[in-house]
Amino acid sequence: MSDSRLRAGAVDPALTRLTAAELAAKIHSRETTSVAVTRAHLDQIGATDADVNAFLHVDTEGALAAAAEVDAALEAGKAPASPLAGVPLALKDVFTTKGIPTTCGSKILEGWIPPYDATVTRRLREAGVIILGKTNMDEFAMGSSTENSAYGPTRNPWDLHRIPGGSGGGSSAALAAFQAPLSIGTDTGGSIRQPGAVTGTVGVKPTYGGVSRYGLVAFSSSLDQAGPCARTVLDAALLHEVIGGYDPLDSTSINAPVPAVVAAAREGAKADLTGVRVGVVPEFRGEGYQPGVIGAFELAVEQLRALGAEIVEVPCPNFAYALPAYYLIAPSEASSNLARFDAMRYGLRVEDDGAHSAEEVMALTREAGFGPEVKRRIMIGTYALSSGYYDAYYGSAQKVRTLITRDFESAFQQVDVLVSPTTPTTAFKIGERVDDPMAMYLADLCTIPSNLAGNAAMSVPCGVAEEDGLPVGLQIMAPALADDRMYRVAAAYEVARGGPLMNSAPRLEPVR
Repeated sequence: MSDSRLRAGAVDPALTRLTAAELAAKIHSRETTSVAVTRAHLDQIGATDADVNAFLHVDTEGALAAAAEVDAALEAGKAPASPLAGVPLALKDVFTTKGIPTTCGSKILEGWIPPYDATVTRRLREAGVIILGKTNMDEFAMGSSTENSAYGPTRNPWDLHRIPGGSGGGSSAALAAFQAPLSIGTDTGGSIRQPGAVTGTVGVKPTYGGVSRYGLVAFSSSLDQAGPCARTVLDAALLHEVIGGYDPLDSTSINAPVPAVVAAAREGAKADLTGVRVGVVPEFRGEGYQPGVIGAFELAVEQLRALGAEIVEVPCPNFAYALPAYYLIAPSEASSNLARFDAMRYGLRVEDDGAHSAEEVMALTREAGFGPEVKRRIMIGTYALSSGYYDAYYGSAQKVRTLITRDFESAFQQVDVLVSPTTPTTAFKIGERVDDPMAMYLADLCTIPSNLAGNAAMSVPCGVAEEDGLPVGLQIMAPALADDRMYRVAAAYEVARGGPLMNSAPRLEPVR
């Protein structure tokens, strides 16, 4: 098999290549059925996932049953439950799913079947969206490459020797391999946007609190945010409106209407940005940035200018401190959140033979159940929170967080949105950075500030790098609760660039 191609067997590409919006239109008009669409994607998973490893669990029976329910309701003359009713989706394995395993990519939760649905899961089911299964991820969402999964790395469909981004590489790879038209990810420091950038797909981190975190297994509670992933801006917007909105079960949920992101995406498709002020962040370029990434980004900025946008350079000096601040705050919160995995209540339990004390069982279980990256972050976080070091490390990082938030506030007084490359480089080779954590962490250099500030941000494909032909992402950042602004700009840019990048990805054509 060619390393840059996928086997697809007898799968009919006609249904797997359509957008979610196109599939919904065909299902709702009865031109096709949800069952037919779901079967096509399940077949595609069966034909390609041995190569990609995007899924940890495929719920064939449940997906087909849910699709049949949608078809029966439509046949009975009922209105679709949502604009995406009947459309398949891949769900990151960090959301609880009643009756379906949730592992968070960790051995410590291997085989755990939750007794309840996350709010995002419940809203998807109520909207008639078909959950195909759970996707691979870095263990407990800690990583930038999906190499930290206890169940093996996911591979980038553009080049099977390369990473699909992290921590939600399974969700992005499922889109790029045409295994699903939609997916859900989570973004703590860039884990939706960074995979989107390196797989040529669209990834959105909504405003913090804009999508419920109830039932999302916590990594860093003040940073984690669920969001939509798709191959087009409109598809992402449609999914955003399904999963977004206030949830009383989540104390951080914002009690405000979901921004009109679908209307903004449709408006943006008119390809007119006259009057829109776009800020370029100069801190996000220079040493460490791949020339092809900068070249694609600069071309994207010129295309925005050609659409009528006013381009302004907006310095954000404190963004330079975002990476070290994040890698104190996130591990500190992780060390607290992961204390619940103690072998006493659920999940893995090692050496529970009566010869060991509860403390010994707990220690042995955590040693066996957690991988190296999770252990590294627990130790860093515990140290940063320890007596005598709290103010020097965690407290100082929170002060930097405030400065970064002020940089955003100042910038958004001058412009409507900010733009930058999503990642400094294209997808790197599997294994290339495993032994160098600092090099791995640099993949999130451009994305972390928006998590620290809690504002909205997204990645949209902006072509491929000249030197390696791999996808590059354009990051668009907007103020909190102004998610619609970035959808408008992204949709306009998508049209100007010539449509979704996946439409022109010849290396993804199946080998027969």
